[in-house]
Amino acid sequence: MVEQTDDLPRCDELTSYHGKRSPSSSGIYVFGAVRAGASGFLLKRTRPEELIAAVHTIAAGDALLSPSVTRRVIDRMARHPVPELVGTRELAELTRREREVLELMAQGLSNREIANRLVVEESTVRTHAKRLLAKLGLRDRIQAVIFAFETGINQPGGTMAP
Repeated sequence: MVEQTDDLPRCDELTSYHGKRSPSSSGIYVFGAVRAGASGFLLKRTRPEELIAAVHTIAAGDALLSPSVTRRVIDRMARHPVPELVGTRELAELTRREREVLELMAQGLSNREIANRLVVEESTVRTHAKRLLAKLGLRDRIQAVIFAFETGINQPGGTMAP
């Protein structure tokens, strides 16, 4: 994770896990890492140029997951749905458009894709995203996606709750 402070980039932590685990268990580790504050999660097989791009992405304030990890996380959530909805009060504070942006973020769409879908400027999507993160007390897109699934806004497979 890289954080911008006083116009000087500061690397909080880049870490690697060397324990034994199966490839299918990566999704499980992602939840713990995100809850502990991680803004990204990549597999060891990530190419050097992808790692550099990932650091730049995190430094810009965005978040990311390796595509294969994203698939595992969604599959795991499909097998283990969250038993109770949380965050109902926070959701009530979102505008209709902020909720739409959250739903589309949870489907894995980029800001550009969301802008195209909603027929707005990309800067407008960024503004909605920043506001919804602030209202929900979330740090980044990854936490927003997890929040969307935990609250039942989005269900695995892309279906949205009413």
